[in-house]
Amino acid sequence: MSKPSVSFEFFPPKDLAGSFRLWDTLNVLAPYAPDFVSVTYGAGGTTRALTHEAVTTIHKSLDLKVAAHLTCVDATREETLAIAQTYADAGVKNIVALRGDAPGGGAFQPQEDGFQNSIELISALKFAGDFNIFVGAYPDPHPEAASAQQNIDYLKAKFDAGADAAITQFFFEADTFFRFRDACAKAGITQPILPGILPIENWTGARKFATRCGAHIPAWMDDAFEKAARDGREDLLATALATEMCSDLLESGVDHLHFYTLNRPELTRDICVALGLTPAVELAEVA
Repeated sequence: MSKPSVSFEFFPPKDLAGSFRLWDTLNVLAPYAPDFVSVTYGAGGTTRALTHEAVTTIHKSLDLKVAAHLTCVDATREETLAIAQTYADAGVKNIVALRGDAPGGGAFQPQEDGFQNSIELISALKFAGDFNIFVGAYPDPHPEAASAQQNIDYLKAKFDAGADAAITQFFFEADTFFRFRDACAKAGITQPILPGILPIENWTGARKFATRCGAHIPAWMDDAFEKAARDGREDLLATALATEMCSDLLESGVDHLHFYTLNRPELTRDICVALGLTPAVELAEVA
């Protein structure tokens, strides 16, 4: 099994304690030489300024390529492209272009003078500058997709609009990704599709989020985590499950893994080590 390249997703800090946690997370994971790191938006663009600050700080302070999330929510076209331009001016040319969700999980309501969907946003970004554009993909169909085929067709439309690569929503079984990858190939999609991996810090929270985003939950997982919780082995189980799934992905031709860290680096680090990745010197030792 070959060693994969990796990338890590963070969310922007909302307070001083969050800032320390983000830096600690970077300190733990940056030594694994990620191809890039990404920084999320909150629902409804609620962390837009915080995202911008985190992205520019990471870009300026660390030798890491950063991808900034950008959504269509609660902004005009002009405002959204102005945000993208501030990233370009700061030397950040990687954008994760998403439709976005309304605060509180409500239905997406585009502004009349805003981008109506991610395809419009991708097209505008491609025209506006030399951006490398990542988009979202759904191995289990997006909850709003009328069918699995529509789910694939919409992803292809995002690539046709100018996207360069896709990052998938998390999933719990490697076969879910393989079926999706095969369907994408059948539809003529040739661009890279990076599997999104969620190390499970808290099964109750992960299960709730999976239900909301339409990710299939294998029947055995509830029982497995219930038993692990009784014995205090949740982290051990989570690490073992994620490592096994990543190994299956790598053995079947996947060469890059994207980890949703939730700004809690320990499980992601342990999975990287189990996959044979060797850390370089930590940031704190360099400072």
